[in-house]
Formats: sequence, C-alpha cells, structure tokens
Amino acid sequence: QVQFVESGGDLVQPGGSLRLSCVASGFTLDYSAIGWFRQAPGKERERVSCISSYGGTYYPDSVKGRFTISRDNPQNTVYLQMNILKPEDTAVYYCATVHFSAYGCSPFGSWGQGTQVTVSS
Repeated sequence: QVQFVESGGDLVQPGGSLRLSCVASGFTLDYSAIGWFRQAPGKERERVSCISSYGGTYYPDSVKGRFTISRDNPQNTVYLQMNILKPEDTAVYYCATVHFSAYGCSPFGSWGQGTQVTVSS
C-alpha cells in the first residue's frame, strides 16, 4: 500500500526557512516522479514543486527561486527546502506521485495527511 508521511511544517516568520520531508512507503521512489502541493483555507490545492525520477524539476513562478525540491532515493524521501517564506505560503503541504513533464506535473494516487506551514509575524 502506497503511503506518504509529510513532516517539517511549523510556524515561521516572514523571510524564514523550513525544510519539509515526504517519506514514502509501500513502493520504491527510485522510478517515481514526486510532487509537493499545498492547499490554503478556502482555496484549491495547487502545485508547489515536482521532481522527476531522473532529477528534473518543475516550479511555478510563485515559488521559483525560493523553493528547492530534492530527493534521497535510499531514504525513500523527497524534501522541499523553502526559503524567504511569505504569508501567502501558509497552507497544508502534501506530497504525491505525479505524472511529470517539462511543463508541470499532475498528481495521481494517494495523499498523505499533510503538514501545516504557517508564515506569520
């Protein structure tokens, strides 16, 4: 059974940093593309970043230059380093397997419970 456990969310001041972790179980990450998504109250879930099985990455303009996605296949983990955080980054962050292309990525399969990121002074 494919499962994801997200962690690392916290309350942080604007301009601060956080690193989120997504640990996968039930399958091997090596051949999978994985994405981070977020959902703020009253808003639709949106893409944050994706990484292909060979290390290609995608970022929307809203986070480009501030967020970095990486993967550690032996640890079956994908990370999201978030810098220069803004109040509009406040959301619950989730990871999922994705279909990846140079133009973006789309999720499929199961979701974890997410981790809350709150950016506020």
